[in-house]
Amino acid sequence: MLGILSREQNKIIGIKQTTKALNHNKVKTLFISEDAEKHLVEHIEQIAKEKNIEIVYVDSMKDLGKACGINVGAAVAAVLK
Repeated sequence: MLGILSREQNKIIGIKQTTKALNHNKVKTLFISEDAEKHLVEHIEQIAKEKNIEIVYVDSMKDLGKACGINVGAAVAAVLK
């Protein structure tokens, strides 16, 4: 699944941007890092579940950041509709 994220041009990275996109019904697939602090991502995860958005869990923030093409870790990322 991370291969899809790395090839996707229409994506967002980060908690604020992802939350905003979720609230505007623009997210197709949500990626959440397993090692992200739970209190930071649990709200995003709950919104996605309520909206029946596919959630993909990634082993580490480092792996998610790398798949997004950035040199730092990422707690969440999303592919947009």
